[in-house]
Amino acid sequence: MKDFAGKFAVVTGGGTGMGRELARQLIAEGCSVAMCDVSDRNMQETIRLAQADGVPQGAKITAHVADVSDEAALIRFRDAALAAHEMDRLHLLFNNAGIGGGGSMVNPEDRTEWERTFNVCWYGVYYGVRTFLPALLAADEAHIVNTSSVNGFWASLGPHVSHTAYAAAKFAVKGFTEALVTDLRLNAPHVKCSVVMPGHIGTAIAGNSRKVIRGTEEDALTPEELARARVRIGRMGLDADQLTDAAIQAMMAEQARRFLEDAPMTAADAATVILDGVKAERWRILVGEDAKKMDEMVRAQPEQAYEPAFFEVLAKEIGWQLNGIAASRRE
Repeated sequence: MKDFAGKFAVVTGGGTGMGRELARQLIAEGCSVAMCDVSDRNMQETIRLAQADGVPQGAKITAHVADVSDEAALIRFRDAALAAHEMDRLHLLFNNAGIGGGGSMVNPEDRTEWERTFNVCWYGVYYGVRTFLPALLAADEAHIVNTSSVNGFWASLGPHVSHTAYAAAKFAVKGFTEALVTDLRLNAPHVKCSVVMPGHIGTAIAGNSRKVIRGTEEDALTPEELARARVRIGRMGLDADQLTDAAIQAMMAEQARRFLEDAPMTAADAATVILDGVKAERWRILVGEDAKKMDEMVRAQPEQAYEPAFFEVLAKEIGWQLNGIAASRRE
């Protein structure tokens, strides 16, 4: 698929980050887009930005509130999107929505957050493919794009942070998409697929994840979140007991700001890499030089990948701050 003009695309998680930028760039190329997100307010901002960019004649963008971890909600989204665009087929499916959180399998208080994170990051992709597959099969050519992560081949944020829910889901997305390569080639050769593995991309996932897990737009940390943050701060060698709740709140906000603003690649640049990869029919799309370096290092030393010494070298190689970016990625 060398040209997106006149095509119809679905983007999940279109309210912020890479989802927003994918929607904007697709629309700019003349591709109609139906996006979903849990925040209508964020999607309306995506629409405003797309309209400011300029919407080519014949292209259309619509917003639909849906939780990708809920299959029934995705089915409603599919039906509404096809009706709104007067389409019976789909050319591009970007299963992009995701959140972080739920790091530990050991701590029982993390179970709700753990399962919420896993369900959004894994079932959002699985249900997305299941739900939209008939429309993809009805197209003359189609492409499925599933967003995994560097945590889909390296299940860690460093030795001080539990990271099981997100990493397990992203490994599942990677394996699922790789298996689809053969499945589609055998049973639907006109449908291609790609797995996207971004490194550190400047998005608002840190703050957005907390809001999705809580089901609220509030920025302030809850007492439970503050308690967990104190434990993680202690594991990093700092005396969390000497910090006020306000100080911890400020630390978390600063980490989220740095993750968004100090990233080596913007969400817009990441979206361009992804769309170029789709046009080139690449089934494996590493996004960012840090992702490429991490992939190289993990492949070279798989048995050492989860040792503290490995992380120290990796952080130095790709420019992470040991107690900064890594911690903010988890929050």
